[in-house]
Amino acid sequence: MKITRIFAHRVELPLREGNYKWSGGKSVTVFDSTIVGVETNTGLVGFGEVCPLGPFYLPAYAEGVRAGLRELGPHLIGFDPRELGKLNHRMDAALKGHPYVKSGIDIACWDILGQATGLPVCTLMGGRYGESVRLYRAISQESPDAMAAKVAGYRAEGYTRFQLKVGGDPDTDIERIRAVRNMLKPGDRLVADANTGWTQHEAMRVVRAVRDVDVYIEQPCLSYEECLSVRRHTDHPFVIDENIDNLDMLLRAKADLAMDVVNLKISKLGGLTKTKQARDLCVSMGIAMTLEDSWGGDITTAAIAHLAHSTPEEFRFTSTDFNSYVTVSTANGAPQRVNGFMAASEAPGLGIKPKMDVLGKTVVVVT
Repeated sequence: MKITRIFAHRVELPLREGNYKWSGGKSVTVFDSTIVGVETNTGLVGFGEVCPLGPFYLPAYAEGVRAGLRELGPHLIGFDPRELGKLNHRMDAALKGHPYVKSGIDIACWDILGQATGLPVCTLMGGRYGESVRLYRAISQESPDAMAAKVAGYRAEGYTRFQLKVGGDPDTDIERIRAVRNMLKPGDRLVADANTGWTQHEAMRVVRAVRDVDVYIEQPCLSYEECLSVRRHTDHPFVIDENIDNLDMLLRAKADLAMDVVNLKISKLGGLTKTKQARDLCVSMGIAMTLEDSWGGDITTAAIAHLAHSTPEEFRFTSTDFNSYVTVSTANGAPQRVNGFMAASEAPGLGIKPKMDVLGKTVVVVT
């Protein structure tokens, strides 16, 4: 089997709630997503998706995905998409860095491998653990009362994990954390995610002020060293996200005891192959994980579901269903939320069939 064509579609994904706000005044109303297709000489076609949160979040941007595919794609024509290790070695040799560009291709090749073997991706990634995957709901940054009301509404829909977007004014963030925690019940989990938005002294003020509150603190500051200092001055459970973008940083953070939970994003690490490597390392080291991506629609949600469902439950802190946040559906067969949970498809590959009429014309073609 050989890759004969790589192509991509650009799709806009408007948000159901109108906008999504987080630290530093950042906001998005419509996400720019790239659906990547990999075609083979056997007629099998696999699909992946890459949807950066914006160039102001991680070193990734939507048009960069498409430009990167034009640069990288010609180096992969003729390769066997089922040989995922070899394919990733080739991608890293042909394009230094830019893991998010490689992510969609890698996901599409896992989809092909599943179709070729007649197995779902989660089976190929280690097996299906449990019946479903617990989801969190991200709560866009608003006033404390508005965020508490949103949490109450989502809790009624079955969610028990909530990621509160903080990283703004520390006094307001303290109010946000307390207001939302008061809405929750025993067994619920609250994560205060600053998305690097606090300076070190602001983060210290917040964690001291909510010392009595049951809350996880996620990525309070921009640098790893600042986060580590905050971690060493608080007894709150601690999550690292943006700083963990390769295995070296994961191992360093483990050695420093820098976190209790790590957030692994598929496109941040370069695809399912490398995220699986990090996931398996976390399992062996006893580190719980949030398993997700930066953003996306149906195809990203399917990839997340397979990654999470193939992770032992005791290390699966939470995941997310991005397709429930947006108004456009790009594929049939994608996981759907049921009472705060989702499940990976049991069909071969990712188990999705793109809606080609929604995807529209191709914007990248490499042969």
